[in-house]
Amino acid sequence: MSAPHLTADQAGFEANFDGLVGPTHHYGGHSFGNVASTGNAKLVANPREAALQGLAKMKALADMGYRQGVLPPQERPATWLMRELGYTGSDQDMIAAVGNTNPGYLSAMCSASSMWTANAATVSPSGDTGDGRVHFTVANLQNKFHRAIEHRQTARTLHAIFADQQHFAVHAALPMLAAMGDEGAANHTRFCQDYAGQGVEFFVYGRQHWGGSVEPQRFPARHTLEASQAVARRHGLRETHTVFAQQNPAVIDAGVFHNDVIAVGNQNVLFCHDQAFLNAPQVYAELNQKYGAGFELIEVPSSAVSVADAVKSYLFNSQLLAKANGKQRLLVPEECANTPAVWAYLQHLVHDNRAIDELLVFDLKQSMQNGGGPACLRLRVALTAAEAAAVNPAVWMNDTLYGQLTQWVQRHYRDRLHESDLLDPSLLNEVRTALDELTQILQLGAIYPFQRNGSDAE
Repeated sequence: MSAPHLTADQAGFEANFDGLVGPTHHYGGHSFGNVASTGNAKLVANPREAALQGLAKMKALADMGYRQGVLPPQERPATWLMRELGYTGSDQDMIAAVGNTNPGYLSAMCSASSMWTANAATVSPSGDTGDGRVHFTVANLQNKFHRAIEHRQTARTLHAIFADQQHFAVHAALPMLAAMGDEGAANHTRFCQDYAGQGVEFFVYGRQHWGGSVEPQRFPARHTLEASQAVARRHGLRETHTVFAQQNPAVIDAGVFHNDVIAVGNQNVLFCHDQAFLNAPQVYAELNQKYGAGFELIEVPSSAVSVADAVKSYLFNSQLLAKANGKQRLLVPEECANTPAVWAYLQHLVHDNRAIDELLVFDLKQSMQNGGGPACLRLRVALTAAEAAAVNPAVWMNDTLYGQLTQWVQRHYRDRLHESDLLDPSLLNEVRTALDELTQILQLGAIYPFQRNGSDAE
């Protein structure tokens, strides 16, 4: 793959759009197959600390020179959904009716899981797409109730941030069908020499709905081959620069619910566990062939890091960040430093003259305990300079925005939230007051149902 000659407007970079943790962040344990999520159910969460930890990571990357955007949380409790499901009365009446009947049901309708913006959408940069625009397909997340209710708000949010149709195309979620299970960019990465040029898009799926025979037996395979193929068609991707691979069913059964818990890629580097993929040699061969010279595989052997330790530490749910010297930084959660085998491997890796030569360690405990780490918190969007100029400018992280959002969190977020607190009548007004102010800070307009007369229609 040869690097193209690009003008200043065409020069590319990768931006990260991180999800801001919402005010109802709590440990509901809704995500069967996600060991951290279910294992920490019913613990007391600290929404304020969770949001501030996420903001600290965003600000640190912005200070290093990376383009960093902010994606807002969704409105929770989801009272619009309660009305769709037949509940009546005031919003407070419905919350009480749901919570007093089934606390777990209310908990799911209060989930702050939209902070996992790696699941918000699949993104294809303009260098790859048929019409030369950046394409987004919102993920339907149909496998889990608390996630399947996100897609309409996600679409509104993306339309508000990437509104310029000359540069961006935001597609609605695929149909809510088991055959079209789509978990977004958590099962997608892209390899390229230049972010603005043609890349190779890598789609990883858990099962094939028609014609597949190998599936996990313990936990669900949430993402289908058919969904990935549909996204590739929507985005106008070239077959010569697209690779589809099946995740190893055994690691799904070990708690690797998305590919970004067992592999991460950036530019010419794929960093993964040796158990990540079914038929791994064929997968690597196709990536090598379609990328061309310079593709680098860093495969972590099971003898160095077990799948259990990879899941426990979220080693691969990390961010690979390009450096000016041609090397890459690896941003990992503190849990990696606290897992001896993982930390020993990483110390060897950065001194081994490979593509990864620097580690960044962040405290993201609040999100980690809810089943996601650094990579889960961000949606990667490769942009040219001209495309970046067309993004809603109010969402780009800088000193001013960091100060505004930090003060906003400190004003509006609780420092303690348990599932039982979701019945508190004052919580709904606290959330809506906070989100109304946030839409003004980020200049998003009336994107939330409570700002739209309660409607969550498209």
